[in-house]
Amino acid sequence: MSDATLFLFGTLCHAPLRDVVMGGETKVEVKTAKLRDHAVHWAGGADHPMLVAAPGEVATGVVVTGMTREQRARFDFFEGGFDYDLVPALVDVDGAEVMALRYDAPAGVRPGGRWRLVDWAETYAPLWVAAAEEAMSYFGQIGPEVLAARMGMIRLRAAARLRAEEGLPATLRSDMEVASDVEIETFDRPYSHYFVTAEADLRFRRFDGTMSATVNRAGFVMGDAVTVLPYDPVHDLVLLVEQFRMGPMLRGDARPWMLEPIAGRVDPGEAPDTTARRETLEEARLTLGKLHFVNGHYPSPGAVTEFVYSYVGEARLQGRGGDVAGLVTEDENIRSHVIPFDQLMELVRSGEAAAGPLVISAFWLALNRARLRGSA
Repeated sequence: MSDATLFLFGTLCHAPLRDVVMGGETKVEVKTAKLRDHAVHWAGGADHPMLVAAPGEVATGVVVTGMTREQRARFDFFEGGFDYDLVPALVDVDGAEVMALRYDAPAGVRPGGRWRLVDWAETYAPLWVAAAEEAMSYFGQIGPEVLAARMGMIRLRAAARLRAEEGLPATLRSDMEVASDVEIETFDRPYSHYFVTAEADLRFRRFDGTMSATVNRAGFVMGDAVTVLPYDPVHDLVLLVEQFRMGPMLRGDARPWMLEPIAGRVDPGEAPDTTARRETLEEARLTLGKLHFVNGHYPSPGAVTEFVYSYVGEARLQGRGGDVAGLVTEDENIRSHVIPFDQLMELVRSGEAAAGPLVISAFWLALNRARLRGSA
């Protein structure tokens, strides 16, 4: 067996992803290879593949040789982020049998349907390349078991970066861009766990065309989120949720239970409106009818990357309220309140409704309420 020969299948057959994982400029040899009596399937409930024993079938992949020790360790680190481990494999390369090592899924992972590289690349490749860029930045700093625990949030942040590339309009604001108008001299992530803090020394273009002095800036890196304010246009009712929040507590608020719209993170590969409906079911056990997009916004762009997609969702709310819901797996404890629209606006006026997305959605509803009630 050669520990310098790897048989790679699935996503690592995608050259851009493989290059990010491998890193460096050292040339390696990559050849097509076949693993007999196996097939590539989706890992159940995930967006990555696994090998499954399948007598008479052939799984196509590549063998990689000529790696440095660091490049080989980088592959082990990345695959360890999925709890995959190495096992020996006898593969066919150019008609000859070659002993190699391959990565095997952990026991208990059930296979899904058949996996094809072309299907995965069309839908998931940009996400995984972006996620690998952050994941591999931790190589040599954390172990693969820690990477495995963080991979979900890494993918969440990667999905947000991809959505950010779609851009926002620039009709009044300047059309200056990071690529040509920001010079990043140093970049670091001094903290990375559930969330990430990032710090940079940089220069940016001033409005007179010159570059600024080098400045130090830091930010709190998060995934994108969705908020939903359920509204019953027939009975003029809204549904709010209440839960304990860490931010107000850390600020010193004596009562850190907040009134909010329903909210949640946009999962990788998920459309924001799909998130809106899913989170409403999870947090309020409520099925929404028509969704109305309020806006997308940065709640605190000076230091937080989070981008929020806000909606008002039509629903029947009469007779509801007081339910306690949320995902047990996330230790959520969320109480719902169904109140008249006028009471919502009084909460906004008094300051008791202090969550920014709730205030934004309340004012949008105030502007559009007559139209929604007229078509109900």
